[in-house]
Amino acid sequence: MSMTISPSVGLTNRAIAETLIAGADAARPSTLGRFRTQLAVDNKFEVGFDPVTEADREAETRIREIIARSFPDHGIIGEEWDAKATATAFNWIIDPIDGTRAFISGVPVWGTLIGLTHEGKAIAGLMEQPFSGERWLAVGGNLEHTRNGTPQPAAASTVTMLSQARTSTTSPDMFRGPHLSAWTALSNRVLQVRYGLDCYAYCLLASGHIDLVVEAGLKDVDIAPLIPIIEASGGVVTTWDGRRAEQGGTCVAAATPELHEAALRTLREAMTD
Repeated sequence: MSMTISPSVGLTNRAIAETLIAGADAARPSTLGRFRTQLAVDNKFEVGFDPVTEADREAETRIREIIARSFPDHGIIGEEWDAKATATAFNWIIDPIDGTRAFISGVPVWGTLIGLTHEGKAIAGLMEQPFSGERWLAVGGNLEHTRNGTPQPAAASTVTMLSQARTSTTSPDMFRGPHLSAWTALSNRVLQVRYGLDCYAYCLLASGHIDLVVEAGLKDVDIAPLIPIIEASGGVVTTWDGRRAEQGGTCVAAATPELHEAALRTLREAMTD
């Protein structure tokens, strides 16, 4: 990993990468060690279902400890615990188990997400799927994808047309009202749709296996760590109205600028009909 310093953030890429990797290493015993076991599951919602487990909470605690040891003055925004404020421009973003529904169902498409933002812009990110041994790491505009330490392809596809786009969304249930109409219009134009992949879909896009991911109702922890991975692969990711996606909400991630624009145009047209 390069030791060059990015003038915009004043940190070495190596220090950022080492912290991301150390965080994933610290979380793994809590997540993989409990995967496909009979875990107690709590529901965060009074109406509906937003599951959380002991594995989520413990993994985030361990990641926070790593970050606090390396960068004690930085902020931390996590899925399970209160945010840690900072006077600096840096915030680490944590989702210890993105895809807890998959996790509690024994389906290996969940992942540990850790990212770093500077002045609100995502500048580094990691997704690890411990069961498959896969890791996507993006720092300084470079992407590394490994499986059990062995390098794997890490580039988005060249698909530009919706009719050729292998598409994913976590669930059609995340779309309501105009968003549902827009998703229906888009899904009718793409090559195929695969559901239920959570963060894994974005990383499959970064590896050239999926071409388009469209979602709504995301939180910042769901998407911010994935943005550097998508961008470093050559892909494009924004909200449905073309803004940066770090804060969540709606999201369109595409393998090419042409495909991204075609998806945005379809969604916008359907929402105004």
